[in-house]
Amino acid sequence: MLISTVLSACGPLALVSAVGTTVNNAAYNAAERDLNNPQPSRKEQAFKVAIANMNLGIEYMRQGKYEEALDKLNRSILAKPDFAPSYNVLGLLYQHLGENENAEAHFQKSLKLDPSDSSTYNNYGLFLCQNDRLEEAEATFLNAANNPFYDNPEIAYTNAGICVFESKPETGEKYFKEALAKNPEFSQALLQMADISYVRREYNLAHQYLERYKNNSSHTPKSLWLGIRVYSELGYKDDVSSYALLLKNKYPDSEEAQAMMEWDF
Repeated sequence: MLISTVLSACGPLALVSAVGTTVNNAAYNAAERDLNNPQPSRKEQAFKVAIANMNLGIEYMRQGKYEEALDKLNRSILAKPDFAPSYNVLGLLYQHLGENENAEAHFQKSLKLDPSDSSTYNNYGLFLCQNDRLEEAEATFLNAANNPFYDNPEIAYTNAGICVFESKPETGEKYFKEALAKNPEFSQALLQMADISYVRREYNLAHQYLERYKNNSSHTPKSLWLGIRVYSELGYKDDVSSYALLLKNKYPDSEEAQAMMEWDF
């Protein structure tokens, strides 16, 4: 199964969805200055400062500047101590830094402040799964997926499927199909189903999933390598050659490219 790929891919999706507003340093400095001026909009200014600092923290995380990210996220909470999304992002940061107790505490604080936030449920589920707390992770992902106000339940269903697949393959497959029922073109669930079909030697079905994947997402080393094996079984020599060339040229140092070099076509 393509477990690490989807888990790592879905995490950032949840991170990006935490808050859609972005601001720059000038905006946050202006808002922070306004906090010192007595005016009726003080709460509104505190909210703006919290969002501004949180978004700067997210951007620093993307750049690998974790000390700066921590500073901005703490400033966000200082400005608005009940701002749940900042605790969610802090959970992600502490998880990345290997501080699991801090990570869990911040995810739980975020959910205490906003029990309906599916983004936090999804990120907390990833944390639990990656720490082998599989039953808790499954329940947490389902809390996200079953929220009628969550825009992307397919992400949570796919993560739930990945998390439980090794121990409960039928349940995992059911979640992948739930993801595709919510979004028939969700690429990560399509790739999982293509892989399952290949393992079962259902090559035509695997081909169908791969074609849908190709129409909705850019290829990765894993999708190219899976495509090579599926098309080889179907006798599609031109497709095998095309995918092999792409894998060799675009991802020459990948594990999949190395596996291809050792594979008997």
